Amino acid sequence: MASLPAVLNSEWTKIRTVSSTTWTLISAFVVTVAMGAALSALLNSQFDDLPAAEKATFDPTFVGFSGMVLGQLAMVVFGVLVVGTEYSSGMIRTSLAAVPQRGSFLFCKIAVAGVLALLVGLATSFVTFFLSQALLGGHRTDIGAENVLRAVFGGGLYMGLIAVFSMGVAAMLRSSMLSLGILMPFFFLVSQVLSAVPGARSVARYFPDQAGAKIMQVVPDAMNTDPAPYGPWGGLGIMVLWVVAALAGGYLVLRKRDA
Repeated sequence: MASLPAVLNSEWTKIRTVSSTTWTLISAFVVTVAMGAALSALLNSQFDDLPAAEKATFDPTFVGFSGMVLGQLAMVVFGVLVVGTEYSSGMIRTSLAAVPQRGSFLFCKIAVAGVLALLVGLATSFVTFFLSQALLGGHRTDIGAENVLRAVFGGGLYMGLIAVFSMGVAAMLRSSMLSLGILMPFFFLVSQVLSAVPGARSVARYFPDQAGAKIMQVVPDAMNTDPAPYGPWGGLGIMVLWVVAALAGGYLVLRKRDA
């Protein structure tokens, strides 16, 4: 029986020695920070042209995290590659021969990759916040303002949870290509489009990204967005339920099916 420290160490070795997973984390950081900075500078220069409703609900913290819409896609790719590469390379048979306890194997992998994604997410969130606020000029807020620190920590949690959710989906589907083929359009198109369609909006607000992003809002209904029937922590709780469901599904598939 392989010990947990040995399994954790082997999973850490796999992740740090594969360049694609490293580059996806770097991409998540760069894209989120760059997009947030660019949009903050743009809104600062065009603040006077905003509609009155958006001025009244202007949320400098949430504006700074605008780049998370694209940055989260890199986190999706990271989560999928961490699990899916085991199947595409055939490494899964060797891994399960070395660690027959399938639950230990899966959750050690997710624990190592999840902690790494969380740390990168927190670094991304804090750098994005301070840079975007510097570019918002007179419309900026401060880390000590009410609920701002919660929103900044929440941004890091959000990115980490997106990666873990993607790992659970990849464990269920056992294919990197299939997982990316479902998750990328879902987060980039389906969720965004449905959230803007009357009638479908009430369902879309319970999607993991729509609910989880609520934690990054400081001003209720920021930028004149539709009110949600839950608060920041309620939204994050909904996202956690999605993550737990994905991990449970991934575990059941790994336990029941042959490698």
